[in-house]
Amino acid sequence: MSASRKPAHPLDTKSWIRGLPKAELHLHLEGTIAPETLAKMSEHHDSKPLTLDAARALYQYKDFSGFMQAFKAITERLRTPEDYELITYRMMEALHAQGIVHAEVYVSVGVVYYWRHIEFEPLFAGMERGRLRGEREFGVSVAWIFDAVRHFGPEEAARVFRKAAEMQRHHPSIVGIGIGGDERRTGAEPFRDLYKEARDHGLHLTAHAGETVGPEGIWSALNIGAERIGHALSARRDEDLLYVLAKKQVPVELCITSNLRTGCCAQMEDHPVREYFENGLMVTLNSDDPAIFGSNLCDEYLLTHQNFDLTLEHLRELAGNSIEASFLPPGRKLEMLQRVERYPDPLEA
Repeated sequence: MSASRKPAHPLDTKSWIRGLPKAELHLHLEGTIAPETLAKMSEHHDSKPLTLDAARALYQYKDFSGFMQAFKAITERLRTPEDYELITYRMMEALHAQGIVHAEVYVSVGVVYYWRHIEFEPLFAGMERGRLRGEREFGVSVAWIFDAVRHFGPEEAARVFRKAAEMQRHHPSIVGIGIGGDERRTGAEPFRDLYKEARDHGLHLTAHAGETVGPEGIWSALNIGAERIGHALSARRDEDLLYVLAKKQVPVELCITSNLRTGCCAQMEDHPVREYFENGLMVTLNSDDPAIFGSNLCDEYLLTHQNFDLTLEHLRELAGNSIEASFLPPGRKLEMLQRVERYPDPLEA
């Protein structure tokens, strides 16, 4: 947008952001479950079903540890293929409403194995039914990233990653693996050999890093081969790390509201999104767990525009970053990037 143009009216800005073609790369399937959906599933699974107020209360917490407990309480109600089909379809409906054209979605396979000792294939079949229905009805593409819980240890992560490699042969919608969970308890280094094995099987590699620990967590994730870094909050504390992230154009999956709600970032003005953008990092915006944090991807774009002085043209650049940083094939990336480039200026729309 040229300097001579007047900024769009706030309502126009919201509409423009909603229509902007964009991808979301850091989104947890389980974190898209609204309290209303959770209460509905509880009717089928709990001897004393959750009321809507009780379901909503589960989404209230004070810090990162509280968030982890809330996430656990929500995932405990996910038990059947029909549950997974329902939440996948509703997620895709919400993605479409935000102008999201593609999403790469973490699913907590490690939780299924470790906490609940449930075979994953039937649940995945439900996810795939929901995904295919959503693609037909909404035109949104979704790819899956199998997420291991790092503090469950490498042995459990091996089950997750090897299951991803095994199932990918029949399900090309599975594109990568990652490690989430509490990095204060387990760093990335113990997963080095497993990451090499996953890469050798054609899987892309991601890692949550630098969310609750210092820059050493991000260095470790890079050293084991992570292609994208989730959160990367603490990178700002290491100039050499910022230089490497910018030079190598390692995508960083920033989740501003998530960082504020979990207490990993103390206040809005402390968030490094503007600093990273100005330093040439490949910044992408993401919602992480939108139902739990109360902020979807459109909200994150608007928040960044209003609080960090990023113009609408900067937001267009971020949308382009989200496509470029995805694991889509080159032809599909080019098609989507052209859609972003052709998307009209708000005063021309």
